[in-house]
Amino acid sequence: MGERQVYTVTFLPAGRTCRVQAGTELLKAARKAGLHVNASCGGAGVCGKCQVIIEKGSVRGGKSEKIPAAFSAQGYRQACRAQVCEDVVVRIPEASGQRQGGLGTALPQRNHARQHVFDMDELKQEGGWSPSVEKVCIELAPPAGHDNRADAGRLLQGLAAQYNRRCELKSLAFLQKLGKALRQEDFQATATLEVPVNLAARYRLLDIQPGYQCHRNFGLAFDIGTTTIYGVLIDLETGRFLAEASCYNPQMSYGEDVISRIICAEKPDGLDLMQRLVNEAMNQLITEMLDKASPSERIGQQPVTRDEINSVSIAGNTTMTHLLLRLDPSSIRRSPYVPTTTFFPSFRAREVGLNLSDTCASLVYPAISSYVGGDIVAGVMASGMYSSEQLTLFIDVGTNAEIVIGNRDWLACAACSAGPAFEGGGITHGIRAVEGAISDFSLNPETLEPMNVTEGDKAPIGICGSGLLIIVATLFEHGILNQSGKFHPLGHPRIREGKSGHEYVLAWKDECAAAHDIVINEVDIENFIRAKGAIFAGITTVLQQVGLQVSDLEQIILAGGFGSYIDLDSAMTVGLLPEVDPEMILYLGNGSLTGSWMCELSNHIRRDVVEVVRKMTSFELSEVPGFKDQYMASMFLPHTDLSLFPGAAVRNNV
Repeated sequence: MGERQVYTVTFLPAGRTCRVQAGTELLKAARKAGLHVNASCGGAGVCGKCQVIIEKGSVRGGKSEKIPAAFSAQGYRQACRAQVCEDVVVRIPEASGQRQGGLGTALPQRNHARQHVFDMDELKQEGGWSPSVEKVCIELAPPAGHDNRADAGRLLQGLAAQYNRRCELKSLAFLQKLGKALRQEDFQATATLEVPVNLAARYRLLDIQPGYQCHRNFGLAFDIGTTTIYGVLIDLETGRFLAEASCYNPQMSYGEDVISRIICAEKPDGLDLMQRLVNEAMNQLITEMLDKASPSERIGQQPVTRDEINSVSIAGNTTMTHLLLRLDPSSIRRSPYVPTTTFFPSFRAREVGLNLSDTCASLVYPAISSYVGGDIVAGVMASGMYSSEQLTLFIDVGTNAEIVIGNRDWLACAACSAGPAFEGGGITHGIRAVEGAISDFSLNPETLEPMNVTEGDKAPIGICGSGLLIIVATLFEHGILNQSGKFHPLGHPRIREGKSGHEYVLAWKDECAAAHDIVINEVDIENFIRAKGAIFAGITTVLQQVGLQVSDLEQIILAGGFGSYIDLDSAMTVGLLPEVDPEMILYLGNGSLTGSWMCELSNHIRRDVVEVVRKMTSFELSEVPGFKDQYMASMFLPHTDLSLFPGAAVRNNV
């Protein structure tokens, strides 16, 4: 019999058990069991407050200079350093997180949105995929004395006869290689065609290759985000993803928000600079994806080359799209907020600086308005709400929160500036979700001692968006914050007067990897309330404009990186999301990238996009009279109208 790899950990006095892999730290096991253990250092082994007692069995490690020898002999260990190596019974003493009376302090089980499951088969048409660029192999009768048609005419007529493809030829480069390509394999050749969005239009001839080359057809999909650029390399014949890559958008050096980038673009040579930066990043990702694309059995061991990439689909917000295409974005930031265009023609990838073949076609998702861009349109396509009977609320949570409400019959949208709080901006010790970022939190209600959970289980260095949400909700639930986001004077050392009002100390300086105490203060909380208030006010305002209420919604879909980490109970406690059945809420992920690769694989998605954009009504919230009132009402925890949040009102005794 081999050594057991999964063991049972029993925690006393709560009597809770959990099964964990060998080598799991007891602190992680306690979290899995839903138990609070004081750990303000995030499990970095610094604070020494996570001491537990091993009552039966043994563990590896866990001894520390913070545990006196006499206590160590009694079985005391630091939970963050003690690893499970057999079945073990562990007691959590009162000082480490127990309530008086013996029952363990429960760590809430986080309630995240269910993943939106996308059925790839829904994209397939009869016979397989229908990519935006297709390759067909054609066999033509060679010229003879009785048949001396020109090569171009012979090809066009053959495509019409054999594939019912009415094509147009507008490229001199195509003609220059046509004769040689046809004769190299005795008039067997592979034609690359750009499929028209309009079924009545003609296919466009992009390339011609000798012999059979249909199995070598590849595409790229990109999401050009304000913060991050994502890309994926796709085999258009099988729908298989060959490689993915991402990088920070280098334009961030000139401002983290779109307004800063527009201001930069307005300066001499600024627009060229903004385009060049995003081009360089995309070309870097293309190189990375080509390098790491694993050859499949179907395409043999021959690596994918740049010349075999025949199409690129791109989604991004309106400003990012303008900067990529070198379109003047200046009017986007000035009332009445008008972009240069919301629809973009198909173009060659090289026209925007992408290092791909001359024949590679590129398509950019259309936008709705200056602040509801192609990334949101792509997300709507990815969510499927545009073809569903269910009344759906779609939210992309970020610096600019976009909201779409509707179903297959109608769609309405709006954008609201939530600010950077959910990405760590505007928060004293706010950071992105990097190692050491506090991403989860619980509180002993009697001692007010925290249990900080950090990314990578490293010593805390700051607070990321998901942690900020849970911290505010937890402090409010335990009566430490009032509805205005102000601290109650409780006379506790962790609640003190600071430079920005009262603050709660999450981790002392000697417990963290920062050169200072990590705190959350009343200004941070005010910035958070503004962000959550803008989003909820946007939701309720759009609902009012279409004559509906929250109770009419049948489904909520969250998109964006932050959406996957939102604890739904916390989001409803503070009034970020409507108080609904959590089963109604789904998480899409990166809807912009998903919509982009869907466009690559399915031409009917490209056709549907046109109809979706045309039927979507956009509201400029600053021009809607009721928005300001809704926003002011949302500037409390959870809201001034507690009838909208009956569950939160009962839990928090407000």
